[in-house]
Amino acid sequence: MRKLLLTLPLIALCAWAPTAGAAARQTVTFEAPRELLSGSTRAATLDQIAGFGVTRVRQLVYWRDFAPDPDSKTKPANFDASDPAAYPADKWDNLDGLIAAARERNIDVTLTLTGPVPKWATKGKRDNYTEPDAKEFQAFATAMGKRYGDAVNMWSVWNEPNQPQFLRPQYKGGKPASPKIYRKLYQAAEKGVRATPSNAQDTILIAETSPRGNSNVVAPLAFLRGMLCLDSKYRMAKSCAKLTPGGYAHHAYTTSAGPRWVPPKGDDVTIGVLPRLTTAIDKAAKAGALPKNLPVHLTEFGIQTEPDKISGVSLERQAAYLSVSEHIAYVNPRVAAFSQYLMSDDPPRSSGYKYGGFESGLRDADGKEKPAYNGFRLPLAVEGYGNEDVLWGLVRPHRSATKVTIERRITGYKTWRALKTIDTTTSGVYALKTPRKKGQHYRVKWTAPDGTTYTGPSVKSY
Repeated sequence: MRKLLLTLPLIALCAWAPTAGAAARQTVTFEAPRELLSGSTRAATLDQIAGFGVTRVRQLVYWRDFAPDPDSKTKPANFDASDPAAYPADKWDNLDGLIAAARERNIDVTLTLTGPVPKWATKGKRDNYTEPDAKEFQAFATAMGKRYGDAVNMWSVWNEPNQPQFLRPQYKGGKPASPKIYRKLYQAAEKGVRATPSNAQDTILIAETSPRGNSNVVAPLAFLRGMLCLDSKYRMAKSCAKLTPGGYAHHAYTTSAGPRWVPPKGDDVTIGVLPRLTTAIDKAAKAGALPKNLPVHLTEFGIQTEPDKISGVSLERQAAYLSVSEHIAYVNPRVAAFSQYLMSDDPPRSSGYKYGGFESGLRDADGKEKPAYNGFRLPLAVEGYGNEDVLWGLVRPHRSATKVTIERRITGYKTWRALKTIDTTTSGVYALKTPRKKGQHYRVKWTAPDGTTYTGPSVKSY
């Protein structure tokens, strides 16, 4: 296995070099909901995202936020949920603004239709999460499809449906319940979106699962099997029909142990064990439950940092771990998309543990750039194998042939010295092997066509 991993960066360098393969094969999605839904920060944030070389953003669309009287047990009289004009006009303002601003910059938008939901659209009318009405969800998806059919070319259905904060119940009688609930919601949303002719060729993603399960959260592969009516041996129930999504969405977050960490439970899928997911998808396809060779979209990902002392890593490790994670995704030919979750960290909470949100941003909560900010522009993955360090990198803003200079320094010394200037592939990708030395740090420099020189952060093998 270690010999195989050693060859992967060089495979990444050579295998797709004859074409612009990686640029077309794997995109990067950015998610920054706080900034992108605000008129005061939207333009500047989109400009930063575009400056990174990112051409797609993802936005969650919470059903409850658009529906009239969402906390009422009674659906408003004469409300046609499939008609965009029936919704309060101001409900559309933020999303309209995001989509219009993104189109101005040639940035595509993925909309994830999800709960929480209006209370009147649930089975028991007790909360905003439990057993949403699939028929009502189809009407909501129809309205979304009608309003944004000409502006959106990718949709996904329900954010982390294997998590109780988005869908309940997760279990009934000790057995997973959310997968079957989700299946109906997915089918309903697909019908709703497809009801608009301009959406006929749009990609619709399924699953959007979180990476690990427990007694409250259905593990992603258990969720996959339940959603597709498969038993533990991936045999499909005769009563179920094949689902035909355009891709399988997953959130492959890891822990502070790093990208190569292997979760002990076989139904969990973090970035370090992506073959678990592709193998399960292929078994499902063989059983007739999914299309063959379904691409995987890693639609949400990030590395949690300090000041979260429970699950965060140092700012330096964040930059290194993000690059290694992207490298893992890049060399997997089934991964169609990688992602970055958050431009800036969630604000500290006023009560309880202050850092219980997401500290996975490229900036801290005050807006200060972390090392990962420049690292995201010029990801540089460094991993040690035997007596060598293997480097893989990408010039994200310039997905064509260019040159980069790798510099290095040794711990205790301030001076950076040029190690090698490298020609990238036609996709802006490069790789390098170099003898490993104790305390060795690396960084990359790249000069853009306009003459601006960018420098990535200091990274090393962990």
